[in-house]
Amino acid sequence: MIFKDLFLFFMSMFIMVICVLVGVAFLTLLERKV
Repeated sequence: MIFKDLFLFFMSMFIMVICVLVGVAFLTLLERKV
């Protein structure tokens, strides 16, 4: 049970980091276009 919660926690953290990186890359691309 503890390992399952830990796995879900790391997965959510991983997804959050990817979302942040994608958002930053998207903003930089928009700034370059403008």
